[in-house]
Amino acid sequence: MFDPLKLGRHVARQVTRGRARRYYRFRPARFYGGIATADCLGCNLRCVFCWAWQEVHHAPVWGRLHEPEAVAARLTAIAKARHYSQLRLSGNEPTLVMPHLLEVLARLPKDYAFILETNGLVLGAERQWAGELAAFPQVFVRVSLKGCTPEEFSRLTGARPEAFELPFLALEHLLAAGVDCHAAVMLSFSPPQARTALRKRLAAIHPALADYEAEELILYPPVAARLARRGLKYLSARLPSGEPAPPA
Repeated sequence: MFDPLKLGRHVARQVTRGRARRYYRFRPARFYGGIATADCLGCNLRCVFCWAWQEVHHAPVWGRLHEPEAVAARLTAIAKARHYSQLRLSGNEPTLVMPHLLEVLARLPKDYAFILETNGLVLGAERQWAGELAAFPQVFVRVSLKGCTPEEFSRLTGARPEAFELPFLALEHLLAAGVDCHAAVMLSFSPPQARTALRKRLAAIHPALADYEAEELILYPPVAARLARRGLKYLSARLPSGEPAPPA
């Protein structure tokens, strides 16, 4: 088991140079009804079910470095070409390099909604970033919890179980700063009693958080192979559709 914050700091140094961060893809995506997407490199978790496993593990040498201005320009161009009203960073962990993320946000047109997908570890550990995000009212933060308990979190991500608390702190910090947010939870490995307990815990932070987004395992062939090698059993999954499968 590893300290994900320490790993994140190490990886952040590997995928940045000055103001630039590594990205491996810019694309239109069908999610959220259509969204322009920049897939960044670098993550502080090692989720066994990750669809971007290869990119996460080869982040320091994959992709190309892009300045914030270039990222904003490419996202905007995709959105205009597809008549999208939404933008996002995805692929790995967008908050790993917060100064870069904030510079990207500052250069995006304010009439586009921006969905920030994050595991919440950095935002939970460093409260000041919630206040920085509050300067961008077009931002909506989707905090993705990896499992319903510390044990599930550690088994699925490889990280120390105590880091499970950080996404809850992230939600508290975001709400206190006035940032729109909600929780998403990977449930495919969680029994009913764990799901019920998690719902109660989220409701204790804010009643609206009890209505969390249920994430379900997408059973890409490489993901299925990793789960089999580790002997991990899932309770629910769905086959991939629409988006291309990641490389084996």
